[in-house]
Amino acid sequence: MNAKGPNPRYKIVADNRKARHNYEIGEVVEAGIALVGTEVKSLRQGKATIGESYAGEYNGEMYLYNSYIPEYLQANRFNHEVRRPRKLLLHKAQINKLTGAVTREGMTVVPLKIYFDDHGRAKVEIALARGKKLHDKRQAEKEKSWNRDKARIMRDKG
Repeated sequence: MNAKGPNPRYKIVADNRKARHNYEIGEVVEAGIALVGTEVKSLRQGKATIGESYAGEYNGEMYLYNSYIPEYLQANRFNHEVRRPRKLLLHKAQINKLTGAVTREGMTVVPLKIYFDDHGRAKVEIALARGKKLHDKRQAEKEKSWNRDKARIMRDKG
């Protein structure tokens, strides 16, 4: 994995675009995710959402809560629960670092994307994040708008 996130040839299944708007993103970590077979098949169809999901610690392990992976229609009675907590596969030191930042500094662990790596394994990109205030969101929107206008002016002038 490079510094800019997952390799572009990876298949991104779910993207949390609102996270960069609602949070100041800190350290980013790649984690594996423990899934059952129908969840993997459903993810490959690309219909998952992680907009309202977050990661939390329970019994010394990290779990992804409130992520939506729809039922796989061909699985009939062997289907999975769509919003069940899913275990994240991290090293103990990484879990301790994330939970320490959450408890000490009041940060949140949010998922940024779910994707399949080059070995076909489902991965989650999670990040330590601090919630933005309303005035910070407005300032970021002003900067984005100005950069867009600046690019348009430069393009028009030649």
